[in-house]
Amino acid sequence: MMPTSYSIIGADASAELIERKSRFLATVRRVGEEDAARRVIEECRRTHRDAGHHCSAFALGVQAEITRSSDDGEPAGTAGMPILEAIRARGLSDVVVVVSRWFGGIKLGTGGLARAYGEAAAAGLAAAGGRERELVRHAEASVALDRIGRLDNDLRTRAPTLGLTVDGVDYGERARIALSVPAAHWSRAQALFAELGLDPAITGEGWRDR
Repeated sequence: MMPTSYSIIGADASAELIERKSRFLATVRRVGEEDAARRVIEECRRTHRDAGHHCSAFALGVQAEITRSSDDGEPAGTAGMPILEAIRARGLSDVVVVVSRWFGGIKLGTGGLARAYGEAAAAGLAAAGGRERELVRHAEASVALDRIGRLDNDLRTRAPTLGLTVDGVDYGERARIALSVPAAHWSRAQALFAELGLDPAITGEGWRDR
């Protein structure tokens, strides 16, 4: 069964780590597709041309089903995977992390590199914070004009406990009210609709940030 919500970053962010004179700069961006993630990676290359490496990882999809990582010339497994593990540790998706490195003259060894890249990525993700993205059901209902004022007020008053939103009301011979309800709360919303004498029809589904 597909989840009805998943975790994303709260905002784009960056963080810097200095390890034995090497500088690691993590760039964290929200993305919705693989091409967008690769554009962020290329943007970091252009912006920080003097950095020796631009290692990266990204996760995409409701269940983070698409993942990629790159060591960008660092020893295999010392950069891309630690960055990806930092993303996984926070249970995030729809995010790309690029860690640009400026060599400070002291070799860190494979273990030191892996720790530094992972810590830089984790710091960037911590700075980005987090929020949820939820699946919502859109619905519409036809209501007699003499009921719409009270009904609209009742829905808006009780909406916060369900995450329900009244998206709009169109007026004609009858009023047509448009609603959005988190899929996770649809059963509870149906009980409220029945109590209010409302019988909305589902018109579609989509994702929104919470």
